[in-house]
Amino acid sequence: MTSTDSSTHEGFTVEERAAMKDHARELKTAARRGSRADKAAEAERDVLTKIAEMQDSDRIMAERVHAVITADAPMLTPKLWYGMPAYALDGKVVCFFQSAAKFKARYATLGFSDQAKLDEGTMWAAGFALTEVTPEVEARISALVKQAVG
Repeated sequence: MTSTDSSTHEGFTVEERAAMKDHARELKTAARRGSRADKAAEAERDVLTKIAEMQDSDRIMAERVHAVITADAPMLTPKLWYGMPAYALDGKVVCFFQSAAKFKARYATLGFSDQAKLDEGTMWAAGFALTEVTPEVEARISALVKQAVG
């Protein structure tokens, strides 16, 4: 794309390019796995490994988010999505956790894709900032995930 604009836009950031490479690697890895059960078990191990690699505050939040989602929405299967933990229904990502460190943000994010059934009128939230996962936050995550797959 050619432009006469003199803006300083240089394309994707280093973090965005790394996320895209992670996603390509995830797709290749998934294609090489055997049975559906093997794929699911390996995908969950990948998610747990990714969570374990996170910095302390992100790791603690991701562990709690993972526990809530897997307990309250067992129909969602964990998988990596752009290098971050995600939870899918019939192979399509419904929600995901993005660590603050991933894009050097000041907070982690619990996000929902357009597959999530969170519709509320003509406008609704699809992403939530997380700085700590308290019992109240866990209850909110549980309610959102149940609504998303409901």
